Amino acid sequence: MSGFEDDFGEMVESAPPLDDVVDLLEPTPVEHIEDTVAELLTQEDVEVKETEMETVAELPQEIPIVTVELKEKEEPQVIKEWREKQIEHLKVKDEEEEIAKNDLKAQAAKELEDWYAQNEISLEKLRATNRESMNSEEKPFVAEMEPVEPGTEWERVAKLCDFNPATAKNVKDVSRLRSMILQLKQGPVTD
Repeated sequence: MSGFEDDFGEMVESAPPLDDVVDLLEPTPVEHIEDTVAELLTQEDVEVKETEMETVAELPQEIPIVTVELKEKEEPQVIKEWREKQIEHLKVKDEEEEIAKNDLKAQAAKELEDWYAQNEISLEKLRATNRESMNSEEKPFVAEMEPVEPGTEWERVAKLCDFNPATAKNVKDVSRLRSMILQLKQGPVTD
């Protein structure tokens, strides 16, 4: 223990434990534990009984409910007959509705099938018309093609361009491009 006393100073002996203070680290005799447990249990029982008495006093007393069975009145014969007729009438209506629904579904399926067939026919006609117009437009264009001669390139470009602003389909201003092409067409580029 050299140096230990120097760090903490003199060691002081602890005083003997008091009777009412129990050291939890020291082992206690078995008789003492039994007495302490018995005291704690009796204190808990007293506290529980006191709280039970308080809660019982606070609860309202239950009032007995007397039930009287009422006899069901029997329906008159007229109402019974009407109810049976109504049930039969509703069954007939449901069957008619189901038949009408099935008929509408069949009619809709037939109309849809007819529409698809008609649509396919119109698409084939449109495709054939487009092929014919494409061929008819290409033939004159190919026939008009001349061999490329030096200095005629811009004339050929000018033929392909639409310079009429009223018939122009685009919304952008192409006047500058138009003027450039016309200048190139009139006078070749000099190097």
